[in-house]
Amino acid sequence: MNCHQCGGTIAVADRFCEECGVDLVTKPQSPSIDNGCQKCGAPSRKIDVDRYCIECGFRQVAISNDTIELQPAPNFAGASDRGRRHHQNEDAIALKCVAPDTYIIVVCDGVSSSQHPELASQAATTACLQGIELALQHQTEPATAIEMGVSAALKAVANIPIDPTSEIDPSSTTIVTAIVHNQIATIGWLGDSRAYWLSPAKSVQLTQDDSWLRDAIESGTYTPAEAEASPYAHAIVRWLGADTADDGKPNLTTFKIPGDGDLLLCTDGLWNYAPDPAYLHHLIRQAPASESCSIVRHLVSYANQQGGQDNITVAILKG
Repeated sequence: MNCHQCGGTIAVADRFCEECGVDLVTKPQSPSIDNGCQKCGAPSRKIDVDRYCIECGFRQVAISNDTIELQPAPNFAGASDRGRRHHQNEDAIALKCVAPDTYIIVVCDGVSSSQHPELASQAATTACLQGIELALQHQTEPATAIEMGVSAALKAVANIPIDPTSEIDPSSTTIVTAIVHNQIATIGWLGDSRAYWLSPAKSVQLTQDDSWLRDAIESGTYTPAEAEASPYAHAIVRWLGADTADDGKPNLTTFKIPGDGDLLLCTDGLWNYAPDPAYLHHLIRQAPASESCSIVRHLVSYANQQGGQDNITVAILKG
């Protein structure tokens, strides 16, 4: 049998295509003509001009929106793209400048094997951004603000209506988020969406994936080579959703920005093609222009040129 989306070979019992991730059980649906609330079902007249539902507060996600570009400031930009193989964009991104020297970044990657991953990522980014912004308004320390934002994101994802009779997992998403203030980046994450610092002097990965591979190596159960060879190597072990296995508190790290360079947050749609920080820096230097918007477009284009097997989301803040 062949996948109706990408033409890849599938087995009769498969629920998702291993090549492109498309749902083989539920036929993709077009956005409702009524354009009512995707969370609570309220009619379209209950959706305000900013796409928020006045009944439940959920911000509507445009399922057919393949590409998003954001640039809140000249040095600050992001993009999210469907890629070449998925039938919809299940990533989401939110960027905001809340002061001349304070920036918030949220990047989420909906888990394709869960129900409504596109809603999960959008709900998480919206709730996390709002939670962080509110915390910062009350002079909360950045690390605590990130914990509060991720907690709000977890609640938002867990509240997405699902089919309780389905064998498919509840809605879930990864998340990586950062607050940059006074040249210090405070970063929180669950899952395998990553943060990097990229510069001529120092290019490093700032986060560590919540993956089976990492757990297997750290536990000493497998050698790195054995773990890498496992089919479970890159399976995530932490995420945001109703079935979150623990308290959902994010991993946290801080990084003092040393000078010129780029803080990059991205989903695995990019880093699967360029996991090495030095190579990511090389790609940035190949962008046709040094502006933030040109860089994110170049990185998205690179991932698509490599095959675009997954959704691609990139956010960059130039130091």
